[in-house]
Amino acid sequence: QQTVEALGLFYPPDPASLTFSTLGGNVAENAGGPRAVKYGVTRDYVLGIEAVLPGGEKITTGRKVVKDVVGYDLTRLLVGSEGTLAFFTRILLRLLPYPPATGTLLALFSSREQAGEAVAAIIHSRVLPTAIEFVDRGALDAVKKYAGVEMGNQAQALLLIEVDGEEELVPRLLEKVAEVCQQTGGTTRVAKDQAEAQELWLARRAISPAIAQIAPTKINEDIVVPRSELPRALARIEALEEKYGLPIICFGHAGDGNIHVNIMTDKKDPEKWAKAQKAVREVFAITLELGGTLSGEHGVGITKAPYLSMELSPRVMELLKGIKRAFDPKNLLNPGKMGLD
Repeated sequence: QQTVEALGLFYPPDPASLTFSTLGGNVAENAGGPRAVKYGVTRDYVLGIEAVLPGGEKITTGRKVVKDVVGYDLTRLLVGSEGTLAFFTRILLRLLPYPPATGTLLALFSSREQAGEAVAAIIHSRVLPTAIEFVDRGALDAVKKYAGVEMGNQAQALLLIEVDGEEELVPRLLEKVAEVCQQTGGTTRVAKDQAEAQELWLARRAISPAIAQIAPTKINEDIVVPRSELPRALARIEALEEKYGLPIICFGHAGDGNIHVNIMTDKKDPEKWAKAQKAVREVFAITLELGGTLSGEHGVGITKAPYLSMELSPRVMELLKGIKRAFDPKNLLNPGKMGLD
Protein backbone atom coordinates (compact mmCIF):
# COMPACT_ATOMS: atom_id res chain seq x y z
CA GLN A 1 0.00 0.00 0.00
CA GLN A 2 2.76 2.47 0.89
CA THR A 3 4.59 1.72 -2.36
CA VAL A 4 1.60 2.41 -4.59
CA GLU A 5 0.47 5.42 -2.54
CA ALA A 6 3.77 7.07 -3.45
CA LEU A 7 2.63 6.72 -7.06
CA GLY A 8 -0.78 8.25 -6.36
CA LEU A 9 -2.50 4.85 -6.39
CA PHE A 10 -4.63 3.02 -3.86
CA TYR A 11 -5.02 -0.63 -2.82
CA PRO A 12 -8.16 -0.46 -0.63
CA PRO A 13 -8.32 -3.76 1.37
CA ASP A 14 -7.11 -3.03 4.93
CA PRO A 15 -7.47 -5.97 7.35
CA ALA A 16 -6.49 -5.43 10.99
CA SER A 17 -3.39 -7.54 10.31
CA LEU A 18 -2.18 -5.25 7.51
CA THR A 19 1.12 -4.44 9.26
CA PHE A 20 2.24 -8.06 9.34
CA SER A 21 0.06 -10.17 7.03
CA THR A 22 1.01 -11.03 3.44
CA LEU A 23 -0.80 -10.46 0.16
CA GLY A 24 -0.78 -14.21 -0.41
CA GLY A 25 -2.50 -14.80 2.90
CA ASN A 26 -4.97 -12.00 2.24
CA VAL A 27 -5.90 -13.54 -1.11
CA ALA A 28 -6.18 -17.05 0.35
CA GLU A 29 -8.54 -15.70 3.03
CA ASN A 30 -10.31 -13.08 0.90
CA ALA A 31 -9.47 -10.58 3.64
CA GLY A 32 -11.73 -7.61 4.26
CA GLY A 33 -11.34 -4.69 6.64
CA PRO A 34 -13.06 -1.41 7.51
CA ARG A 35 -13.04 0.00 3.97
CA ALA A 36 -15.10 -2.89 2.56
CA VAL A 37 -18.32 -0.90 2.98
CA LYS A 38 -17.30 1.35 0.06
CA TYR A 39 -14.48 -0.47 -1.70
CA GLY A 40 -15.22 -4.16 -1.25
CA VAL A 41 -12.83 -6.93 -0.20
CA THR A 42 -9.65 -8.55 -1.54
CA ARG A 43 -11.54 -10.57 -4.18
CA ASP A 44 -12.64 -7.33 -5.83
CA TYR A 45 -9.00 -6.37 -6.51
CA VAL A 46 -7.56 -9.65 -7.81
CA LEU A 47 -7.50 -9.72 -11.61
CA GLY A 48 -5.54 -12.94 -11.96
CA ILE A 49 -3.46 -15.58 -10.20
CA GLU A 50 -0.53 -17.77 -11.19
CA ALA A 51 -0.81 -20.92 -9.10
CA VAL A 52 0.76 -24.35 -8.74
CA LEU A 53 -1.51 -27.36 -8.29
CA PRO A 54 -0.66 -30.21 -5.88
CA GLY A 55 0.71 -32.30 -8.78
CA GLY A 56 3.18 -29.58 -9.74
CA GLU A 57 1.33 -28.16 -12.76
CA LYS A 58 1.35 -24.38 -13.11
CA ILE A 59 -1.88 -22.62 -14.12
CA THR A 60 -2.70 -18.99 -14.83
CA THR A 61 -6.16 -17.53 -14.28
CA GLY A 62 -7.47 -14.11 -15.25
CA ARG A 63 -5.99 -11.33 -17.37
CA LYS A 64 -5.03 -7.67 -17.09
CA VAL A 65 -8.45 -6.66 -18.42
CA VAL A 66 -11.69 -5.22 -17.06
CA LYS A 67 -13.93 -7.89 -18.62
CA ASP A 68 -13.34 -11.63 -18.97
CA VAL A 69 -16.09 -14.25 -19.37
CA VAL A 70 -14.05 -17.06 -20.93
CA GLY A 71 -14.82 -20.19 -18.90
CA TYR A 72 -15.57 -20.44 -15.19
CA ASP A 73 -14.07 -17.68 -13.04
CA LEU A 74 -11.27 -19.66 -11.42
CA THR A 75 -9.65 -16.50 -10.07
CA ARG A 76 -12.60 -15.76 -7.82
CA LEU A 77 -12.75 -19.43 -6.84
CA LEU A 78 -9.12 -19.44 -5.71
CA VAL A 79 -9.54 -16.23 -3.71
CA GLY A 80 -10.77 -17.29 -0.28
CA SER A 81 -9.92 -20.97 -0.79
CA GLU A 82 -7.84 -20.98 2.44
CA GLY A 83 -4.90 -22.85 0.94
CA THR A 84 -6.97 -25.91 0.04
CA LEU A 85 -6.74 -25.77 -3.78
CA ALA A 86 -3.35 -24.44 -4.95
CA PHE A 87 -0.17 -22.54 -4.09
CA PHE A 88 -0.17 -18.91 -5.26
CA THR A 89 3.08 -17.79 -6.95
CA ARG A 90 1.96 -14.53 -8.60
CA ILE A 91 -1.03 -12.27 -7.99
CA LEU A 92 -2.25 -9.60 -10.41
CA LEU A 93 -3.93 -6.77 -8.50
CA ARG A 94 -6.23 -3.93 -9.51
CA LEU A 95 -5.40 -0.46 -8.14
CA LEU A 96 -7.44 2.74 -7.90
CA PRO A 97 -6.52 6.44 -7.90
CA TYR A 98 -5.68 7.56 -4.36
CA PRO A 99 -8.55 9.57 -2.76
CA PRO A 100 -7.67 13.29 -2.63
CA ALA A 101 -9.04 13.83 0.89
CA THR A 102 -10.45 11.96 3.89
CA GLY A 103 -12.34 12.93 7.03
CA THR A 104 -13.09 11.07 10.26
CA LEU A 105 -16.05 11.40 12.60
CA LEU A 106 -16.83 9.84 15.98
CA ALA A 107 -20.47 9.25 16.99
CA LEU A 108 -21.37 8.22 20.56
CA PHE A 109 -24.58 6.38 21.49
CA SER A 110 -26.41 5.25 24.63
CA SER A 111 -26.91 1.65 23.43
CA ARG A 112 -25.69 -0.93 20.94
CA GLU A 113 -29.05 -0.96 19.21
CA GLN A 114 -29.05 2.83 18.80
CA ALA A 115 -25.67 2.65 17.06
CA GLY A 116 -27.01 -0.13 14.85
CA GLU A 117 -29.98 2.03 13.89
CA ALA A 118 -27.60 4.83 12.96
CA VAL A 119 -25.72 2.54 10.57
CA ALA A 120 -28.92 1.65 8.73
CA ALA A 121 -29.90 5.33 8.65
CA ILE A 122 -26.54 6.39 7.19
CA ILE A 123 -26.83 3.85 4.38
CA HIS A 124 -30.44 4.90 3.78
CA SER A 125 -29.31 8.54 3.51
CA ARG A 126 -27.42 7.60 0.32
CA VAL A 127 -24.08 8.67 1.75
CA LEU A 128 -21.51 5.91 1.27
CA PRO A 129 -18.71 6.30 3.84
CA THR A 130 -15.33 4.67 3.38
CA ALA A 131 -15.80 2.93 6.72
CA ILE A 132 -18.36 2.63 9.53
CA GLU A 133 -16.84 0.84 12.51
CA PHE A 134 -18.91 -0.23 15.53
CA VAL A 135 -17.41 -0.50 19.04
CA ASP A 136 -19.36 -1.47 22.17
CA ARG A 137 -18.75 -0.50 25.80
CA GLY A 138 -16.81 -3.65 26.64
CA ALA A 139 -14.37 -3.01 23.81
CA LEU A 140 -14.02 0.65 24.81
CA ASP A 141 -13.19 -0.33 28.40
CA ALA A 142 -10.61 -2.87 27.20
CA VAL A 143 -8.85 -0.37 24.94
CA LYS A 144 -8.73 2.17 27.76
CA LYS A 145 -7.40 -0.34 30.31
CA TYR A 146 -4.94 -2.30 28.22
CA ALA A 147 -3.97 0.15 25.46
CA GLY A 148 -4.31 3.38 27.44
CA VAL A 149 -6.63 5.01 24.89
CA GLU A 150 -9.91 6.75 25.72
CA MET A 151 -12.30 6.69 22.76
CA GLY A 152 -15.84 7.02 24.03
CA ASN A 153 -16.06 8.35 27.60
CA GLN A 154 -19.22 6.77 29.04
CA ALA A 155 -20.93 5.93 25.75
CA GLN A 156 -22.39 2.43 25.52
CA ALA A 157 -21.39 2.20 21.87
CA LEU A 158 -19.75 4.31 19.20
CA LEU A 159 -19.32 4.50 15.47
CA LEU A 160 -15.99 5.49 13.94
CA ILE A 161 -16.79 6.79 10.46
CA GLU A 162 -14.50 7.78 7.61
CA VAL A 163 -15.43 9.45 4.33
CA ASP A 164 -13.25 10.26 1.34
CA GLY A 165 -13.47 12.18 -1.92
CA GLU A 166 -12.60 15.56 -3.38
CA GLU A 167 -11.40 18.23 -0.92
CA GLU A 168 -14.57 20.32 -1.21
CA LEU A 169 -16.87 17.29 -0.88
CA VAL A 170 -15.51 15.73 2.33
CA PRO A 171 -16.80 18.43 4.77
CA ARG A 172 -20.29 18.14 3.27
CA LEU A 173 -20.23 14.35 3.63
CA LEU A 174 -19.13 14.64 7.27
CA GLU A 175 -21.90 17.17 7.95
CA LYS A 176 -24.52 14.85 6.45
CA VAL A 177 -23.29 11.81 8.39
CA ALA A 178 -23.19 13.81 11.64
CA GLU A 179 -26.76 14.98 11.04
CA VAL A 180 -27.98 11.41 10.54
CA CYS A 181 -26.19 10.19 13.68
CA GLN A 182 -27.68 13.02 15.73
CA GLN A 183 -31.16 12.23 14.43
CA THR A 184 -30.76 8.67 15.75
CA GLY A 185 -29.71 9.89 19.21
CA GLY A 186 -25.95 10.17 18.86
CA THR A 187 -23.52 12.93 19.74
CA THR A 188 -20.76 13.59 17.23
CA ARG A 189 -17.38 15.20 16.81
CA VAL A 190 -15.10 15.45 13.79
CA ALA A 191 -11.38 14.71 14.07
CA LYS A 192 -9.66 18.09 13.82
CA ASP A 193 -6.77 16.82 11.69
CA GLN A 194 -5.15 13.70 10.27
CA ALA A 195 -3.09 13.17 13.43
CA GLU A 196 -6.23 12.87 15.57
CA ALA A 197 -7.88 10.66 12.95
CA GLN A 198 -4.86 8.37 12.95
CA GLU A 199 -4.98 8.12 16.76
CA LEU A 200 -8.62 7.01 16.57
CA TRP A 201 -7.84 4.38 13.95
CA LEU A 202 -4.86 3.09 15.92
CA ALA A 203 -7.18 2.72 18.92
CA ARG A 204 -9.68 0.84 16.76
CA ARG A 205 -6.98 -1.58 15.60
CA ALA A 206 -5.90 -2.12 19.22
CA ILE A 207 -9.29 -3.56 20.21
CA SER A 208 -8.74 -7.22 19.39
CA PRO A 209 -5.44 -7.61 21.31
CA ALA A 210 -6.86 -5.51 24.17
CA ILE A 211 -9.96 -7.64 24.74
CA ALA A 212 -7.81 -10.78 24.65
CA GLN A 213 -6.58 -9.68 28.11
CA ILE A 214 -10.07 -9.87 29.64
CA ALA A 215 -10.41 -13.66 29.87
CA PRO A 216 -8.17 -16.70 29.34
CA THR A 217 -9.99 -17.64 26.12
CA LYS A 218 -11.53 -15.43 23.45
CA ILE A 219 -13.89 -16.98 20.89
CA ASN A 220 -14.03 -14.50 18.01
CA GLU A 221 -16.76 -14.99 15.43
CA ASP A 222 -17.31 -12.67 12.46
CA ILE A 223 -20.96 -12.91 11.52
CA VAL A 224 -22.60 -10.77 8.84
CA VAL A 225 -26.25 -9.68 8.80
CA PRO A 226 -28.16 -7.34 6.49
CA ARG A 227 -27.48 -3.82 7.73
CA SER A 228 -31.17 -3.25 8.36
CA GLU A 229 -31.04 -6.14 10.86
CA LEU A 230 -28.07 -4.82 12.86
CA PRO A 231 -30.14 -3.38 15.74
CA ARG A 232 -32.00 -6.69 16.20
CA ALA A 233 -28.83 -8.74 15.92
CA LEU A 234 -26.98 -6.64 18.50
CA ALA A 235 -29.93 -6.68 20.94
CA ARG A 236 -30.34 -10.45 20.73
CA ILE A 237 -26.62 -11.10 21.12
CA GLU A 238 -26.52 -8.77 24.13
CA ALA A 239 -29.29 -10.88 25.74
CA LEU A 240 -27.01 -13.93 25.51
CA GLU A 241 -24.60 -12.30 27.98
CA GLU A 242 -27.19 -12.53 30.74
CA LYS A 243 -28.40 -15.96 29.63
CA TYR A 244 -24.95 -17.56 29.82
CA GLY A 245 -23.22 -15.30 32.32
CA LEU A 246 -20.30 -14.64 29.97
CA PRO A 247 -19.03 -11.28 28.68
CA ILE A 248 -19.79 -10.89 24.96
CA ILE A 249 -17.95 -7.99 23.35
CA CYS A 250 -18.96 -6.75 19.91
CA PHE A 251 -17.09 -4.56 17.47
CA GLY A 252 -16.41 -4.54 13.76
CA HIS A 253 -17.32 -3.39 10.30
CA ALA A 254 -20.91 -2.35 10.84
CA GLY A 255 -21.00 -0.52 7.53
CA ASP A 256 -21.21 -3.85 5.72
CA GLY A 257 -23.07 -5.68 8.50
CA ASN A 258 -19.96 -7.58 9.66
CA ILE A 259 -19.72 -7.76 13.47
CA HIS A 260 -16.96 -9.49 15.44
CA VAL A 261 -18.71 -11.25 18.32
CA ASN A 262 -16.21 -12.10 21.06
CA ILE A 263 -17.33 -14.56 23.72
CA MET A 264 -14.98 -14.31 26.69
CA THR A 265 -14.54 -17.63 28.47
CA ASP A 266 -12.00 -20.12 29.82
CA LYS A 267 -11.31 -23.28 27.85
CA LYS A 268 -9.92 -24.93 30.99
CA ASP A 269 -13.18 -24.41 32.89
CA PRO A 270 -15.60 -27.12 31.65
CA GLU A 271 -18.72 -25.24 32.74
CA LYS A 272 -17.71 -21.93 31.14
CA TRP A 273 -16.50 -23.67 27.99
CA ALA A 274 -19.78 -25.57 27.59
CA LYS A 275 -21.75 -22.33 28.00
CA ALA A 276 -19.54 -20.62 25.43
CA GLN A 277 -20.14 -23.37 22.87
CA LYS A 278 -23.90 -23.05 23.34
CA ALA A 279 -23.62 -19.28 22.98
CA VAL A 280 -21.69 -19.65 19.71
CA ARG A 281 -24.40 -21.86 18.25
CA GLU A 282 -27.08 -19.38 19.32
CA VAL A 283 -25.15 -16.49 17.77
CA PHE A 284 -25.03 -18.42 14.50
CA ALA A 285 -28.73 -19.30 14.71
CA ILE A 286 -29.64 -15.63 15.26
CA THR A 287 -27.44 -14.64 12.32
CA LEU A 288 -29.04 -17.10 9.91
CA GLU A 289 -32.55 -16.27 11.12
CA LEU A 290 -31.89 -12.63 10.23
CA GLY A 291 -30.69 -13.54 6.74
CA GLY A 292 -26.96 -13.42 7.44
CA THR A 293 -23.92 -15.64 7.04
CA LEU A 294 -21.56 -17.27 9.56
CA SER A 295 -18.37 -15.58 8.36
CA GLY A 296 -17.62 -12.39 6.49
CA GLU A 297 -13.82 -12.46 6.39
CA HIS A 298 -12.26 -14.87 8.91
CA GLY A 299 -13.19 -17.93 6.88
CA VAL A 300 -14.05 -21.48 7.94
CA GLY A 301 -10.74 -23.16 8.75
CA ILE A 302 -11.18 -25.74 11.50
CA THR A 303 -13.35 -24.02 14.09
CA LYS A 304 -16.34 -23.15 11.89
CA ALA A 305 -16.39 -26.47 10.02
CA PRO A 306 -18.80 -28.15 12.51
CA TYR A 307 -21.35 -25.38 11.92
CA LEU A 308 -21.41 -25.39 8.11
CA SER A 309 -24.50 -27.58 7.98
CA MET A 310 -26.42 -24.76 9.67
CA GLU A 311 -25.95 -22.62 6.53
CA LEU A 312 -25.07 -24.94 3.62
CA SER A 313 -27.24 -27.77 2.33
CA PRO A 314 -25.86 -31.32 1.88
CA ARG A 315 -25.95 -30.84 -1.91
CA VAL A 316 -23.92 -27.63 -1.70
CA MET A 317 -21.37 -29.40 0.51
CA GLU A 318 -21.12 -32.19 -2.08
CA LEU A 319 -20.36 -29.62 -4.78
CA LEU A 320 -17.67 -27.97 -2.64
CA LYS A 321 -16.04 -31.32 -1.93
CA GLY A 322 -16.15 -32.11 -5.66
CA ILE A 323 -14.23 -28.91 -6.41
CA LYS A 324 -11.65 -29.86 -3.79
CA ARG A 325 -11.22 -33.31 -5.35
CA ALA A 326 -10.81 -31.81 -8.83
CA PHE A 327 -7.93 -29.60 -7.68
CA ASP A 328 -6.44 -31.86 -5.01
CA PRO A 329 -7.52 -35.51 -5.43
CA LYS A 330 -5.06 -36.74 -2.79
CA ASN A 331 -6.10 -34.10 -0.22
CA LEU A 332 -2.53 -32.85 0.19
CA LEU A 333 -3.20 -29.13 0.59
CA ASN A 334 -4.29 -27.92 4.01
CA PRO A 335 -6.26 -31.07 4.90
CA GLY A 336 -8.95 -30.85 7.55
CA LYS A 337 -9.95 -27.29 6.68
CA MET A 338 -13.28 -25.85 5.52
CA GLY A 339 -15.17 -29.08 6.26
CA LEU A 340 -14.04 -30.56 2.94
CA ASP A 341 -12.61 -33.90 4.16
